[in-house]
Amino acid sequence: MTRFEPLARYGTSPWTRSRRPARGAAGPAALCLAAALALTALPAAAAPARAAADPLARYHHQRLTWQSCALGPDDDTGRQLEQAGARCADVTVPLDYAAPEGRTITVAISRIRATDTAHRVGPLLLNGGGPGGQTLGDPPWVRGALKDVGARYDIVGVDPRFVGRSTPLDCRWPTGTSFRGAGADRAGFDRTAAFSADLARRCRRHAGDVLPYATTRNTARDMDVVRAALGAPRISYLGYSYGSYLGQVYATMFPGRTDRVVLDGVIDPHRYGPRLLRGTEAANRHALADWAAWAAARDSAYGLGRTRGAVLAAVEHVRAAAARSPLRLGRHRVDEHTLPIVVFNGLSQDNDTAYADFARAVRDLRSAADGHRVTPSPWLAEALGFVLTGSESAYGSVQSAILCGDVAVPHDPEVYRHDVRRAGRRDPLFGPVAAGIGPCAFWEPPRERPTTIRKDLPALLVNATGDPRTTYEGALAVRRGWPASRLVTLRRADQHAVFGVFGSACADTTVNAYFATGRLPAADVVCVRPSG
Repeated sequence: MTRFEPLARYGTSPWTRSRRPARGAAGPAALCLAAALALTALPAAAAPARAAADPLARYHHQRLTWQSCALGPDDDTGRQLEQAGARCADVTVPLDYAAPEGRTITVAISRIRATDTAHRVGPLLLNGGGPGGQTLGDPPWVRGALKDVGARYDIVGVDPRFVGRSTPLDCRWPTGTSFRGAGADRAGFDRTAAFSADLARRCRRHAGDVLPYATTRNTARDMDVVRAALGAPRISYLGYSYGSYLGQVYATMFPGRTDRVVLDGVIDPHRYGPRLLRGTEAANRHALADWAAWAAARDSAYGLGRTRGAVLAAVEHVRAAAARSPLRLGRHRVDEHTLPIVVFNGLSQDNDTAYADFARAVRDLRSAADGHRVTPSPWLAEALGFVLTGSESAYGSVQSAILCGDVAVPHDPEVYRHDVRRAGRRDPLFGPVAAGIGPCAFWEPPRERPTTIRKDLPALLVNATGDPRTTYEGALAVRRGWPASRLVTLRRADQHAVFGVFGSACADTTVNAYFATGRLPAADVVCVRPSG
């Protein structure tokens, strides 16, 4: 499914098709708010003494009902989980941890149990990023990426609160993402500000009573309930992109409850928040230039130009045309606000399949810019459907709710207008997206302060030097802040997410050795992408 996940392992469909089994398309259909927040059954209350010592005892000691993961004959995710031997359960958690006796919600999990029980390590919880990305369907491919060591873990996929099969949150948006380019002039900026304000209004109207509880800190609290419900004193963790930030928060809030921790696509916690794309422009430009060189070498297939400069000129031609008048592609119209999001979506996975999908998309966009009637290629059609329809409203709703609920941003639109003008002068394609205004400018302030991340953790960090989402500088910052950690660097790759996704034997072997032994490498590891 094509999604704009700025802090996710996958982001859009071409980012993943060449590297891992496809996930099922969607979580459950959006429910009315009353149904979504119906009280769920808990086991009998704990004994008074235990309850007094632990206000969450009834959650920590709940009995999970494991059942088939398949919801029906058309449930691809469930079928793949079943084939891998997984079972699924719902974990009951408080909506508000400050009032654990009140309303409850459910968090959906899947589990492939360890088969090497003699050497069992314990549960390995997964998070693929987003925020708002589903992870329940990931244990089968992660089990494969772990090779033999996977047999030693209970591999647990978790759809975080309000995501996928967990209790849903849906603001009924006309789009799957709040991200837009702010345009080149005042009128364009004002349109984007009005669009963002409308998204925020929709969330207040349709999900206002749960928005304050869609936060990373509450997701971390849910993780600890999952840990306890699984009967584990500690968990191991594999988190990609936004999942790396979630892992940092969990390890800070619950010290001593982590075992082996791998963070791939590492976020600098000081840069995390609703304006998370600021500072990624140079990395995206670099990724675009590398893709352009690839496309130029295949001009006979895509016709975008025989040199890198010619291909980049084709992209600029499309950008300028969309700024003048919306481009017609099938039933969709692509303008200066949505065109940059399509380009962003094409620049996260560094492989031939993703590059080819993006090249076909740029060819279609150029044809539309030249006035031709165009039926978009499959990847582009999926991307436009995500950006320009409400089919994935729930995904975008949760993503923004978490970002807005985690970190406060300025509420004065003029702050963003100033930043957009400055960023647009430096980079007219990516600048107005990275510096643009979003619904968080019209959101209620967060109820909790951002987490001050702990000073050290012996974790294994993984990042590519050309990562256009979680840039390499973020991994270096976390490595400096955590002296006991180690960093696996993949050079010469514009790749977001490495372990089990890119195909680096060096990186995969290093991660698997750590999961097998619990011992970090003696020093940082540098992996170089093979030539050719």
